[in-house]
Amino acid sequence: MAIYNQNSHHKTIFHGFSVLEAGATLAGYSAIIEAHKLRVPVPDNLCAIGTKHKKYMLDHWQMFTPRHKPEETLYGHLTFALKYEGIDLAVLNALFQIIKANELETIICSEPTGSYSRRLWFLWEWLRGEKLDIPDATMGNFVPIVNAKLQYTGKAIPSRRQRISNNLPGTHNFCPLIRKTAKLERYIEEKLSVAAVNHIGQTHPDLLGRAAAFLLLKDSKASYAIEGETPPHSRVERWGRAIGDAGKRKLSILELEYLQALIIADDRFIELGLRTEGGFVGEHERDTGMPMPDHISAKPEDLKLLLSGLIGTYDLLKKSDFDAVLLATIIAFGFVFIHPFEDGNGRIHRYLFHHALAEKGFVPKGLVFPVSAVILKRIEAYRKTLEHFSKPRLDFIEWRPTEKNNVEVLHETIDLYRYFDATAQAEFLFSCVEETVNKTLPDEVEFLKKYDLLNEFIKNYIDMPDKLVDLLIRFLAQNSGQFSKRAREHEFSKLTDVEIHAIEQKYTEFFG
Repeated sequence: MAIYNQNSHHKTIFHGFSVLEAGATLAGYSAIIEAHKLRVPVPDNLCAIGTKHKKYMLDHWQMFTPRHKPEETLYGHLTFALKYEGIDLAVLNALFQIIKANELETIICSEPTGSYSRRLWFLWEWLRGEKLDIPDATMGNFVPIVNAKLQYTGKAIPSRRQRISNNLPGTHNFCPLIRKTAKLERYIEEKLSVAAVNHIGQTHPDLLGRAAAFLLLKDSKASYAIEGETPPHSRVERWGRAIGDAGKRKLSILELEYLQALIIADDRFIELGLRTEGGFVGEHERDTGMPMPDHISAKPEDLKLLLSGLIGTYDLLKKSDFDAVLLATIIAFGFVFIHPFEDGNGRIHRYLFHHALAEKGFVPKGLVFPVSAVILKRIEAYRKTLEHFSKPRLDFIEWRPTEKNNVEVLHETIDLYRYFDATAQAEFLFSCVEETVNKTLPDEVEFLKKYDLLNEFIKNYIDMPDKLVDLLIRFLAQNSGQFSKRAREHEFSKLTDVEIHAIEQKYTEFFG
């Protein structure tokens, strides 16, 4: 039998997380992980019972008062976890794989109408796919699985067996959850979709069309740049057209494979379609060629199940009032963590941001959010967001190198990719969307307005072809509004000093 909090006051650190205060005891998921020695990534937020009579945060720890202390039993800590921490499917799934069914049946039968016991009953059967030896509930109000005060919920589907409303935001084979944080609530309250529509509504259609074309190309180029690639302009344009069609075609495994084929110009050295071997992101040891993974991809035999689950979750949530940016987070980051292809995963991952936002109606029609361009500006934060998922999971994946210097995973890992907390990723994506709406879009429209004014001035001042005027303005933009030595001596050597001064002065007037 598991023992809870024995000598826990002697603990100075928990699974690499910060030091607990003296006299504190573990509570909820942290106590369950410790007591049952669960091999799962540790939740971002941990709970403990402190000695002070006030609740407060201590690094990663939410400290509760002694009066919140749960009974030192499995049910006591499970109840505490569900009440104060919400649903952690990774921890619960790992727990349910090692405790016996009759242990949970005893808990449920001790409180047959209890809301927490019925939640645990539903979660066991939902996660395990096995029925407990308990007759259907006939009493008790329907209660939601996910507490909407703690986490974002999906559309409620009644389960009459436990008299439960299943509002999990996903399917059995793919169900990340996102915690409600002050930051995410602030972003949602900003109604960024409405703000984007308002910005666009004040823009002349011709100007909007030009802005859309530029932003489409900018996003496509940035998505390649994030991968460290500088492909020919034709490939950038081709991928840009695909991004422009995001949200118009139904998401499926075949569609994802089609997108990969668009990205890969030369498939002689790459096996297109779902991987048939292991995969990882990282480097190889210089001398031996041994893999040095920063991220290990899902096993090839799990890919169809995981992607079917991901697409099922997308179809479930897109029909509900689930926030568009949160949906984009779950689907796009979930995809890149699974990493189903040998190549092209990153660009499809960022395409999925566009797909979800477009299909949910977040993005004004005819416009693509240049999210990749904003991500490129925040590349270090982006990498840390990816590492936030990948790094902790490396400790729970056993692998060996193959003859091709790839990785072969030696045990079952599917649960690492279908049950995770996507809060950190949601906060990052929302920050990028906020910058896109409040800065990138207005700045681009404003630039085009000023460009047109300067273009008109130059044409009225000097008889110059359109292409040369465009080149002149680009040169000025690249050189802080001044003619470079090269421009003076080559392309615009025929301009007089007076003309050059007048154009520079007008550029400063418009662009500052």
